[in-house]
Amino acid sequence: MAVFAVIAERRIVEAMDRGEFDNLEGAGQKLVFEDDSMVPEDLRMAYKIMKNAGYLPPEILEEKEILSAADLLANAPDEHERYQRMRKLQCVVMRVNQRRNRPLHLEKDAKYYEKVVSRVKIHGVQSAHE
Repeated sequence: MAVFAVIAERRIVEAMDRGEFDNLEGAGQKLVFEDDSMVPEDLRMAYKIMKNAGYLPPEILEEKEILSAADLLANAPDEHERYQRMRKLQCVVMRVNQRRNRPLHLEKDAKYYEKVVSRVKIHGVQSAHE
């Protein structure tokens, strides 16, 4: 296997010397890494392939739905609407817990929890993030 790595490395260096990598689309732009922390590690590659094919796995759809519900909650115009949207968020989290057969602890998933909390604002209370 090491022989293939040496050959591949040599061909890459030769192509670089010929300038074949110059002016590539996206050159110099920041790489965007996706947060797949909600996807079990052993399924990440398979889910990446499915995503590239246009299919989103349930974990990613659920994460988007939770963040969307948190956004709606953060932008609620009054207390009644905020209560309704909080119930929607609770239902989504409960459904995720049932499907996963283990509770979704937003507090333990620090990055994910921070995303949700940063989107929710309670009127009259200043957030630590502001």
